[in-house]
Amino acid sequence: MKFPKEAAALVLAAVMACSGEMKSPAGDSTRETRVAQVSAATGPRRTVLFLGTSLTAGLGLDPDSAYPQQIQHKIDARGLAYQTVNSGVSGETSAGLLRRLDWVLQDSAAVIVVETGANDGLRGQDIEATRATIGQILARIRKERPEAKIVLAQMEAPTNFGAEYTRGFHAMFPELAMQYGVTLMPFLLDGVAGLPSLNQGDGVHPNLEGERKVTENVWRALEPVLAPKP
Repeated sequence: MKFPKEAAALVLAAVMACSGEMKSPAGDSTRETRVAQVSAATGPRRTVLFLGTSLTAGLGLDPDSAYPQQIQHKIDARGLAYQTVNSGVSGETSAGLLRRLDWVLQDSAAVIVVETGANDGLRGQDIEATRATIGQILARIRKERPEAKIVLAQMEAPTNFGAEYTRGFHAMFPELAMQYGVTLMPFLLDGVAGLPSLNQGDGVHPNLEGERKVTENVWRALEPVLAPKP
């Protein structure tokens, strides 16, 4: 994946200036009816917790358009007994996620999706330090929520820091997934990154059409976790 240098600089400034969790408003009556039908048919709904950056929070989009909320619509359509919780925070590095992990793990979750590291890459942070931090995150989740299935999203670094850095950053994610025995989700922005028509003005955060494609990327990896074939 290639990021124009100008776009990377703009995004770096934007994500560092933004903070706070994006929250989804209540759904419309049709969706509420569907949720009630699913709950009646399948029993209590388990939680799919999304931990991430502005890409998960849905920076620049209506909160209900962020991919975790769109995943909820797919879950409901399949009649699966899950509810999504969007715990994305704009501007957060992997170290920031580690610091708030105790708080976000207070409630139980059946599936935890971890999207982190993008802001580490934008800052050119040391790869080994980021690897160690993400490793601590995965280990802590395993310890605190041993019943949860963990999905780690592949992320990429911009090319500003050279090919060696980009290759090392890419390789970090499958290595971590293998080391900690978690499911690796292919690159979150596959088919979206670098395409102006699918991104907002900063060149990195998806627009609504791009977010729909991100949702499909996530769903392809997540559906087998939520509804494994017998």
